[in-house]
Amino acid sequence: METAQSVAGILHALATPSRVRILARLQDGPHSVGELTEAIGMEQSAVSHQLRHLRDLGFVTAERQGRHMLYELFDDHVAELIDQALSHAEHLRTSVPSHGGRRGAAAETGST
Repeated sequence: METAQSVAGILHALATPSRVRILARLQDGPHSVGELTEAIGMEQSAVSHQLRHLRDLGFVTAERQGRHMLYELFDDHVAELIDQALSHAEHLRTSVPSHGGRRGAAAETGST
């Protein structure tokens, strides 16, 4: 049950489009708030706010370099999670619905 709660928290964190855009941009490497603001077209205060949440949730880390904080993905697991989420969204956008696969197998066996 604890694992399900943890997964729900992770998915909830990704339910904000601005956070997904920030995380996707950070896949390219470390960026400052200013760079992220320019790249994704958000107000600097909004980017800072979302980065604070992402840092608290363990998605990103920050390191001071001179006058700037550089943010980067916490680890490769975060990058993989973002890749999978973006890939699945693209798959849903471009694919014909399928009734096979895992969902179909669960329905046939009566498991949920």
